[in-house]
Amino acid sequence: MVKIVLSILLLCSLSFSDELAKSQDSNLTQKIKSFLDTSVYENNKKFINIIFDPESDYYANERVDVVKVVETLKENGLLNLFYKSPKEIKLNFITSGSPLFFVKLMGDTLRNIGYYRYVTTASTLNSSEFTWSINLTSEYATDPLVLQTELNKSGSNIIDIVRISQTEWTYIVDMGNSFLNLQELENAKNIKLKRSLYAHWLNVSKIKRLKIISSRRNNWYPNIAYYDASLHLLKVIKEDEKYSKINLKIPKEAKYIKISDLYSLKNVKDKLTLYPSGSR
Repeated sequence: MVKIVLSILLLCSLSFSDELAKSQDSNLTQKIKSFLDTSVYENNKKFINIIFDPESDYYANERVDVVKVVETLKENGLLNLFYKSPKEIKLNFITSGSPLFFVKLMGDTLRNIGYYRYVTTASTLNSSEFTWSINLTSEYATDPLVLQTELNKSGSNIIDIVRISQTEWTYIVDMGNSFLNLQELENAKNIKLKRSLYAHWLNVSKIKRLKIISSRRNNWYPNIAYYDASLHLLKVIKEDEKYSKINLKIPKEAKYIKISDLYSLKNVKDKLTLYPSGSR
């Protein structure tokens, strides 16, 4: 009986010691440990202390600069983001902003860094945050620096990263100052939209009117939608007949426009020429 009690006391003591050691770690050290397997951290502890000295360089606004931490670990061979063969990866993105806006922003961002094929596995919204989860197959985990560089173009920032496993990562994104990184249409500055497999998105916040002329090679059935700054749908125009041109009056609240085809973008074999006019 005495041996059992002593064993329990020893286990409790070890557990308490682990918790105490953990509580004494700096926020930076805790974050470094979260990205590495225990054996990798323990075998390289002295080296890690050297490359992360001074610690103050790895904080931004009193928060651990997680992107810089991951990049430092990767550059020094401590964190390998590549797999020996393609694996199914799960990415979770969390924000406190508008769900529709966030999914559009993240979808564009992922496509711009080369992730074209992914499947949404979950999306949850509560009073404080929105979570969007996707699965994709890749030979490497998402590089946080590449992702952050692309998000910067839309005024967004990664404020935390959680490595759940080698193939599952969670990114918490601040989109308080976010916008869609789209071409802005300006008065009297005409542009040509090339053939695309995706709908054309543009910023129309600076113009009042827009004329669109379709190439003779097209069989274009206009499908046009206007959105406000938070990506709330304002108005939709759908035409069930072929158009060679269309004149549009931009709603006052509209910031973005989506130009597509009612049936298939395969109908748009050639360019669409845009003639913006009026300033606001």
